Amino acid sequence: MIANMKKIYTSPDRLMVFHAKNVLASYNINCVIKNEFVGGAAGELPFNECWPELWIDNEKKYEKAIKILDNIWFSGEQTQPTWTCTRCDEKLEGQFTACWRCGESRYR
Repeated sequence: MIANMKKIYTSPDRLMVFHAKNVLASYNINCVIKNEFVGGAAGELPFNECWPELWIDNEKKYEKAIKILDNIWFSGEQTQPTWTCTRCDEKLEGQFTACWRCGESRYR
């Protein structure tokens, strides 16, 4: 274990922990996920102590990491509006950049 690690995020939603890890990695902030496989102990241990935890490996980057995560989660930005594929007329939600049915790009 690295001595200057600091916990930055925990959630019962494993996917959100991995998403936060990937976001921070894109900013060259290295992270480690702890408690990834402890979920089976829930009940024997308090539930919140079994949640996956995201730890940064350099506490000096903690403030920067918090700002990055706050920006992506609390910026108030919404996803793009629903769109219709120009090739097959499939209706798609705004977060998708390509049609699931035919593969056509939204930004063709």
